[in-house]
Amino acid sequence: MAVGERLDDPLLVLEVEHRESRGGGFTLLTLGNRHGKLPTAPFWPADRPRLVGIERGGVAQVSGEISQYLGARQLKVAAIRPLPAANVDWRCLQPSVDDVAPYWERLDRWRGQVRGPRLQRTLALLFDDADFRRRFEACPASITGHHAELGGLLRHTAEVAAIGRAIAETSSADADLVLAGALLHDIGKLEAYRWTGAFEMTERGSLLGHVVLGLLALERLAALAMPCTAVELSILQHLIASHHGSLEHGAAVVPMSLEAEILHFADDASAKTASMADALADEGNFSGRSLVSARPVWQLDRRRVYRGTSDWGVTAGV
Repeated sequence: MAVGERLDDPLLVLEVEHRESRGGGFTLLTLGNRHGKLPTAPFWPADRPRLVGIERGGVAQVSGEISQYLGARQLKVAAIRPLPAANVDWRCLQPSVDDVAPYWERLDRWRGQVRGPRLQRTLALLFDDADFRRRFEACPASITGHHAELGGLLRHTAEVAAIGRAIAETSSADADLVLAGALLHDIGKLEAYRWTGAFEMTERGSLLGHVVLGLLALERLAALAMPCTAVELSILQHLIASHHGSLEHGAAVVPMSLEAEILHFADDASAKTASMADALADEGNFSGRSLVSARPVWQLDRRRVYRGTSDWGVTAGV
């Protein structure tokens, strides 16, 4: 929205930040919907009664005007009141994948082509379960970084599978095992993240992390009805444990098999390209019409990004 435009919409309360100052302190909110987010102008001590019932992760009906301070847009709130969460369509308030069906179609088709019957049955324990699919297609792939959207985990998984399978086809790797790794590598995020309201870590997600939670999830399945052998289970668990590539980046162990190495780089490629696309699309990273970002982007290892393009003569036909 441009400076001077007005809005009157339900918005998700992403952050509530209290800051101290000589005037008694003030409160800043970060409000958003599926199209983006904006900080508010300060709420000073006299405004505090207006914020009763406004909490992080809640929804508020907000009216106000887009203003500007030190060159950055902010929302000057005229009126705000909490809304009951039961009446909220979360896909209107959070970034989300428009249609998850194509991703499921692709993954299910590839899964149907897996040759090993024990591997097929192992994957089916999760991916044929309706409740698991419902949660998997809603879960974000991160809470603030790549694919941070409802359905983001499914989209990311399909990308990792596509990249991994393409690499496996040019090598001696087991493409079916790479696909299995893509499907399983982030299953711990279903327990690590909460996505009703603001995206956030669960307590177990903070204490254990999604890699460990994924290993535990597969271990629970094995205790119930795992159709593969103990060695095969360990091979699958290694894919989950090592997919971050190095211990300093969150892996439990480093990749020790060709399929684990491929999975790690496929996962990294999906994450980094999504972060690059998001950074290039975010006008807040650029000053005016500059082609180079005004600041480094933390999701891309604090690199600046370049948005220059060319049609290479397509339009002119020469």
